[in-house]
Amino acid sequence: MSEHLTVSSLVERVLAEQSASRRIIAIAGAPGSGKSTTAETLKERINAVRPGHADILPMDGYHFDDMVLNARGDRARKGSPHTFDLDGFRAMLQRLRADDGRDIAVPVFDRSIEIARAGGRIVPASARIILAEGNYLLLDQPGWRDLGPLFDLTVMLDVTEDILVERLLERWAGFDYDEAAIVTKMEGNDLPNVRLVLANSRPADIMISSPETPA
Repeated sequence: MSEHLTVSSLVERVLAEQSASRRIIAIAGAPGSGKSTTAETLKERINAVRPGHADILPMDGYHFDDMVLNARGDRARKGSPHTFDLDGFRAMLQRLRADDGRDIAVPVFDRSIEIARAGGRIVPASARIILAEGNYLLLDQPGWRDLGPLFDLTVMLDVTEDILVERLLERWAGFDYDEAAIVTKMEGNDLPNVRLVLANSRPADIMISSPETPA
């Protein structure tokens, strides 16, 4: 059974860990649940006590490029599980776990242009806590469930579908889409992905409430 904690309580638990080995914490949740915001908050609070102790691996950096998605006819479903380079993401988790004393460049998704930037973030060799964040980290489907052994701790953001829908509508409105385009995006992609995560994710070690401002 999952344990319910606040972000502050999770920070305290992480800081109480005295191991010198690198640990990877999965921060999972449906689209709009606030994964990026939560990961950034955790990183900031952990590093305020132990500078450089935590860093982030965003799963969104492993979006397939639009050229690939267009060629496959998958552009309209961008953000669904099959539109990510799962093998590449798994390889990066394994590389981070190897903890070989080297800084590691990881890709970061630029939402303003809908493209992943290679080498967008440097995870320093000194980072002991890696906060891997993404929608499908706990998805109970082939390939995704194989990520489980790579995580030392798993966290799911606890947000209802109603709140997720409200947040996603606000997100798309900010991109100046008209009402018809927003409905198409929501019904054709966002809502199926939300419901997939809510109904088909494996239980997390910890459940925490999402921040009010999602990312």
